[in-house]
Amino acid sequence: MDKTITEASIITTAVGPNVLRIIARGIASGISSRRKAGVTSELNIIACENLTGASSLLREEVTKHLKEDADKEYLDKCVGFPNCAVDRIVPPFSKDGNPLAVGVENFYEWIVEEPAIKGKKPEIPGMKLTDNLTAFVQRKLFTLNCGHAITAYLGFLKGFRTVDEALSDPWIEDIVHKAMLESGAALCKKHSFNEEEHEKYINKIQKRFRNPYIKDDVVRVGREPIRKVTPGDRLVGPLNMAREFGLGYSHLAKGIAAAFLYENKEDKQSGELRAKVEQKGIREAVKEVTSLQDDEVVGEIVKSYEELEGLKRANL
Repeated sequence: MDKTITEASIITTAVGPNVLRIIARGIASGISSRRKAGVTSELNIIACENLTGASSLLREEVTKHLKEDADKEYLDKCVGFPNCAVDRIVPPFSKDGNPLAVGVENFYEWIVEEPAIKGKKPEIPGMKLTDNLTAFVQRKLFTLNCGHAITAYLGFLKGFRTVDEALSDPWIEDIVHKAMLESGAALCKKHSFNEEEHEKYINKIQKRFRNPYIKDDVVRVGREPIRKVTPGDRLVGPLNMAREFGLGYSHLAKGIAAAFLYENKEDKQSGELRAKVEQKGIREAVKEVTSLQDDEVVGEIVKSYEELEGLKRANL
């Protein structure tokens, strides 16, 4: 790996947010070798993960493994960690028994933080540069990832296996669409997105979810529910933004409630979340995990939880 990093001009990751700290040691070693080899050209490392500020997080983890001051100075001078927003659905895929086979949808979007790039701007087909990455990160996270997660949690409650199957249910489709409209109204207020264009963006996303050739399991999309109901992530993040502007959030609240009902024995966070609900009750569990303290909004989530809990029992 050290030789590869020494010779590289750009590195990207797509390993999952929780794996960044694991690969950081190897990247740090490569950066040290690059400095010792006398390479003075810039290197940019872009973490293409479903996490706000993933590249910044990777930089922090890499820095922990740089023991020499010279390596840290070299990183500051020659290594950029631009954050990005990446949008492409990559569902489970199999071809001829090859475990390395990857299947993706046709749609893609890759927006990179231009001011954080070191040296000459790379010219890569499909890469779009912006000086306002936060707006695009939140647009994707609070729309696509938000709708995806709510579809998965409601689909799981009703016994559907895949996202496209779940959206064939009019009840689920209605909640998901209205939740994305709620988040969209907040995003348009926050970042001055064109309302008509954003609604087209929402409709395009739902069309992508319905793609019959993308068999995306609800258990994959719904995995790690605790992470997905933390304050800045895809469910609580748009709800807080809607509240900031005095906008409606009832369907987003229903999506959060559904996450607390997600029960998958193979998912560690699912077990931890269910344990919190059983030990502390749903109200206190919501307050602890989401950091929401306002009685009105917590009450809305609890009310939705109790309604959905009846649905869950009916489908057992």
